Amino acid sequence: MSDVVEIRPFAAADAAAVWNILRPIFRAGDTYAVDPDISEPDALAYWTANHCFVAEAGGEVLGTYYLKTNQPGGGAHVCNCGFATSPSARGRGIARAMLTHSLDRAVALGYRAMQFNFVLASNTRAVDTWQRAGFDVVGRLPKAFLHPEQGYVDALVMFRDLTG
Repeated sequence: MSDVVEIRPFAAADAAAVWNILRPIFRAGDTYAVDPDISEPDALAYWTANHCFVAEAGGEVLGTYYLKTNQPGGGAHVCNCGFATSPSARGRGIARAMLTHSLDRAVALGYRAMQFNFVLASNTRAVDTWQRAGFDVVGRLPKAFLHPEQGYVDALVMFRDLTG
C-alpha cells in the first residue's frame, strides 16, 4: 500500500468506507459522545453534514474528518472538528495529516480558532496529538463521560488560535 496520503472532500461513493471507519469507533462507545447504536444513515448524516473529508492512500480510505462552525452568531469564527482513523492505519500519521489539512482548511474558510469541545481525557493518543499540534487544554469537565470500561472520565476542552 502506498504511504502517499491524499486528503480530499468526501463524495457519496465514500459512504461505505467512512461507515466502516465510524462503525467500530461509535459502537465501542469510548471516544465519541454518540449513541453506540446509531444507525448507518444517522451516523453518516451526523458526520457529513458540514465540510467532510477523507484521507486515502493506495486507493483505500484510511481516515475521515469533518469541520464545522462550533457555535453560531458571535462564536462563528471558531470551528470544530471530529477525526476518525481506520484501525489498520493507526500509527501511520493519518490523524496528523488530517489535522494539518483541517487547520489549513479552517484558515482558508476564515476561521480564527479551532476548538475541540469534548476530548476524553482517557483518549491519551488524541490528547497528545492535539497538544503537540499547539492545542491547549482550556477546560476540564469532571466525569462528563461514562466510559464503558473506565467508568466516568473527564472531558477536555482544547483550543488553538489560528491567527498567529
